Amino acid sequence: MFRALMWIIAGGVLGIVVHLVTILSLPSLASESVWDRVLSLDSFEKIVVLDDVSYSSPNPLQLDPELLYGICRLDLNNGVGVLSAQMPSDFWSVSVFDAQGVAVYGTTNRSIVGQSLKLGIFNDEQIKMLSDQELNIEEGLLIVESELNDVFVVLRVAPPHPALKQRYREQLEKAVCASN
Repeated sequence: MFRALMWIIAGGVLGIVVHLVTILSLPSLASESVWDRVLSLDSFEKIVVLDDVSYSSPNPLQLDPELLYGICRLDLNNGVGVLSAQMPSDFWSVSVFDAQGVAVYGTTNRSIVGQSLKLGIFNDEQIKMLSDQELNIEEGLLIVESELNDVFVVLRVAPPHPALKQRYREQLEKAVCASN
């Protein structure tokens, strides 16, 4: 009886280990990652506003059709990544992801006073220089730290009415995203 119970417990533990290893290794086995899709957008140091997503067409990035998306890719080896934009008064959000698809930072219009968004993305070396006061930064700059040098920024805007979509698209296109 004791031996049978031990076999059942050992089998359960082995099954859990096999499932965890399988689930955790699947993202690295994917043939096309989010980073690969971002690389295909030609968004290096500039905002690319994605085409509208419709409910009836394929949606490989699984984007919300009600939102507008702007994406910018940065290499922090080239310097501090800076994103500045005049955002609408309606809902918007910004997120920073590293090349592994890990969210480094995210915020919404509810956390920012006013409509001016100024975001500085620093790697570990640049953060050290910042703490040693070797870098001058603009007042009001939100500071984001990334462990990896390859990052991409996603701006999302939610127009309250379809008639405003084009105006908000133009506003997103005016955003500046570059390394300093």
